[in-house]
Amino acid sequence: MSDNTDTDATPDREASDAGEEEASTNGAKQDPDEPASDPSADEPSEDRWGGEGETSETTLGSDVQVDGESDLEGDEENLLGGLDIESTADIEVPDRLVDQVIGQDHARDVIKKAAKQRRHVMMIGSPGTGKSMLAKAMSQLLPREELQDVLVYHNPDDGNEPKVRTVPGGKGEQIVEAHKEEARKRNQMRTFLMWIIIAIVIGYALILVQQVLLGILAAGVIYLAFRYGSRGSDAMIPNLLVNNANQKTAPFEDATGAHAGALLGDVRHDPFQSGGMETPSHDRVEPGAIHQANKGVLFVDEINTLDIRSQQKLMTAIQEGEFSITGQSERSSGAMVQTEPVPCDFIMIAAGNLDAMENMHPALRSRIKGYGYEVYMDDTIEDDPEMRRKYARFVAQEVENDGRLPHFTEEAVQELILEARRRAGRKGHLSLKFRDLGGLVRVAGDIARAEDRERTERADVLQAKRRSRSIEQQLADNYIERRKDYELTVNQGDVVGRVNGLAVMGEDSGIVLPVMAEVSPSQGPGQVIATGQLKEMAEEAVQNVSAIIKKFSDEDISEKDVHIQFVQAGEGGVDGDSASITVATAVISAIEDVPIKQNLAMTGSLSVRGDVLPVGGVTHKIEAAAKSGLDTVIIPEANTQDVMIEDEYEDMIEIIPVSHISEVLEVALAGEAEKDSLVDRLKSITGKALDHEVGRQSGSPSPQ
Repeated sequence: MSDNTDTDATPDREASDAGEEEASTNGAKQDPDEPASDPSADEPSEDRWGGEGETSETTLGSDVQVDGESDLEGDEENLLGGLDIESTADIEVPDRLVDQVIGQDHARDVIKKAAKQRRHVMMIGSPGTGKSMLAKAMSQLLPREELQDVLVYHNPDDGNEPKVRTVPGGKGEQIVEAHKEEARKRNQMRTFLMWIIIAIVIGYALILVQQVLLGILAAGVIYLAFRYGSRGSDAMIPNLLVNNANQKTAPFEDATGAHAGALLGDVRHDPFQSGGMETPSHDRVEPGAIHQANKGVLFVDEINTLDIRSQQKLMTAIQEGEFSITGQSERSSGAMVQTEPVPCDFIMIAAGNLDAMENMHPALRSRIKGYGYEVYMDDTIEDDPEMRRKYARFVAQEVENDGRLPHFTEEAVQELILEARRRAGRKGHLSLKFRDLGGLVRVAGDIARAEDRERTERADVLQAKRRSRSIEQQLADNYIERRKDYELTVNQGDVVGRVNGLAVMGEDSGIVLPVMAEVSPSQGPGQVIATGQLKEMAEEAVQNVSAIIKKFSDEDISEKDVHIQFVQAGEGGVDGDSASITVATAVISAIEDVPIKQNLAMTGSLSVRGDVLPVGGVTHKIEAAAKSGLDTVIIPEANTQDVMIEDEYEDMIEIIPVSHISEVLEVALAGEAEKDSLVDRLKSITGKALDHEVGRQSGSPSPQ
C-alpha cells in the first residue's frame, strides 16, 4: 500500500561578499574557515559588486524583523513565534537572496563556502526544497570583477576555425562598435567612389557614345562589383559571443533539460556556402550555456536527463575550463566549423531527486565530488518560534515577488503555518517544500484579489486549500464519491473476512482500500495467494503476515489455500507494507469465522512477532476514512504524534492507537465470546500481553 510520505520563487537581488560573516538565529559568528573581516568591508563597494554595497551586519539567515526592530516574545505556543503583526506588509524582506532561504542551514553553509572557494556542488532532494534558489544565491556571492566578454574573429588563414579572444566584461561592446565604425567609414568611402565612377560611366555613355542601355549595364556591373567587394570588410567585424556589459552579478545559467546545442554551443547552418552570398563562419557561432556561465554558475536540475554524450562533454568542460564550439548536426554546414577553445570556467551546481544519482555519468559525479560538495536537502525542519517567524517572512516574500497579491492577515499566515505542519507529516516539524506552499499562497492571494479585498484572509487560505488539491487528491475524492454511488463502501454491520484498509495515492491523497480474505480446501500443499497487483514490498508483507497466521491458528492450514484480495487496487497496484494488520485481521477472521466491524478502518505494518509498526501518511488516511463515512480508525501507536487532521474531521472520527495485533483484534472483531477467546489465545502464543487497555479516546491530537 503506497505510503509515500517541495519553493524556489524569489527574484535575483544585489550580490554581496562571499566572505561576509554568517549569523545564527541567536547572533553573529565568524566562520572559522574565513579570514578576519576587513574594516573596509562595511563600506559600499559598487565597483566590486556592481551594485549598492552592504554592511557586515547583513547576515545569512537573518532574523525576521518588524518595523526595523525584532519583536520576538519566544512564546512556544504562538503560531507566529511571538511576531506581533497586523499583516505581512509589516515584515521586512531581506535584499539578498541567500538571506531569503528558509531552513536548509547545511546547504546554505555549503553554498557560501563553495562560492568563496569556487567548488562544484551537487544537491539531491525532493522537488521544491530550494535547490535552484540556492544556486541563484551562489551567483550573487561570486565576485563580479572577473567577468569576461568573449569575441569570435574571422580567421583569414582558415575560415572554418574562427579565432577567439577574451576581454574584460563590458569591453566587448566597445570593440565591436569600433570595428563597426571603421567598417562604416570604409563603406562610405567605397560608396562615394562607386557613385562617382557610375556617374562618369553613365555620362560617358550618354554624351560621348550616346548608348543609354550600355551605360546602364556598365553602371549595374560596377554597383555589384562594389557591393561584392564590401563583404570582405564586413567579415572583419567580430561576433560578440558572450556579453557581460550589463551583468550586475556573476552569470547564472539554468541549463535544465538543455539539448546539446544549447548546452555546449552550436554553429548555425548556412544554405549559401559559396558564390559570395555565404555568411562568415564566425558570425554563425552561437554560445552554449557553459560559455555564458563563464566566471559564474551553471545550474542543471535533473542532471540525469542529460544524454550520456552531453554529460561526457560537460565533464571535459569542467576539467579543462574551456570548450570549442562546433556544429552539433553532422548534416549542417556548421559541422565543418570548430572555433578555438572558448572559456567556460564555471561553477557547476547539479541537482535532482534521489534517482538522479543512478543515471548520472559516474565520471561526471566523480568530478563534482572530487572538486566540491554533495548535499542532501531536508524535507522538514524542527518547528520552533524562529522558524515560524521565518515562515511568516516567506509569505511576505511570495507576496512581494508576485507583485499583484494582497498582503496576508495574521490569521491567514497562521493557517499557512498550520498547513506547513500538516504537510510535514511529522509532529513538531514544518515542511520545507516551499514550491507547493508558494502555490497555495498565490491561489489564496488570487481569491482575495478577485474579491477586491485589501488583505488576504484565513477564509481565502481555506478556500485555496480546496482549490489547489493535487490531481491525486481529486482522483481520490472522485473515487470515493463513485463508490458511494454504487454502494461499494461498507461502513456498517459486521462481515467475515472483510476489512477496510487505508492507502495513500501520490503523496497527499488518502483512500479506503478494502481487503477480503477467504480460506478454501487446497488440492495440493496449502499456500497464501494474494491478488491486486502487489509489488515486491507488499508481497513480502503478506509473507510476514502468513507467519503469524500459521503460528496463531488452531487449525491445520497446510492443506488449505488462503486467498487475499486487495479490492479495486487500481492500475498502480499496491506498494508498501502498511496493509499488514489489515491482511492479518481479514485472514484471521476468515479462518476463525469471526465477523469484523465495518464501521472502522485500519493501517499499520506488522512484525513477524505481531508488533504493530509505524507507517506513513496517517493523516491523509484518517481523513479518507472520515470522508467515506467510517467513524473509527486504528493506527500504530508510534504514529499518534504524526496525526494532524483538519478541524472539520475531528468530531467525525475516533482514532485508536495500537501496538500489537491482539489490540487490533480486540477492537476490530465483533462477538465478545469469540473475540475474547481469539485475543487470549494470540496473547499466549506470541508471549506479549497488553501493557495497557486499548485507548478509546474521541477525536485526535490537536494540530496545534
